[in-house]
Amino acid sequence: MADISKDQVKHVANLARLAVTDEEVEMFTKQLGDIINYAELLNELDTENVEPTTHVLDLKNVMRKDEPKEWIKKEDALKNAPDQKDGQFRVPSILE
Repeated sequence: MADISKDQVKHVANLARLAVTDEEVEMFTKQLGDIINYAELLNELDTENVEPTTHVLDLKNVMRKDEPKEWIKKEDALKNAPDQKDGQFRVPSILE
């Protein structure tokens, strides 16, 4: 692949709404060129017998099964409430 040009760096910076100086354009041109050249090395790898994966680790669901269970009664939930009315928690009003 051809190296990235200064004009391409300026164009991408403009699309990203980034103000870059000439020194930064020079620096980014070299850095992005190095990144592209390194990524191009991947094309040289033999991937003929490599199975496609979506993740490098074999992940499994570690959450418990969602099973219904008995919940506490409303009276038990409200018994430690500092203030309650009509079976509901009462809290200070935050609206004026």
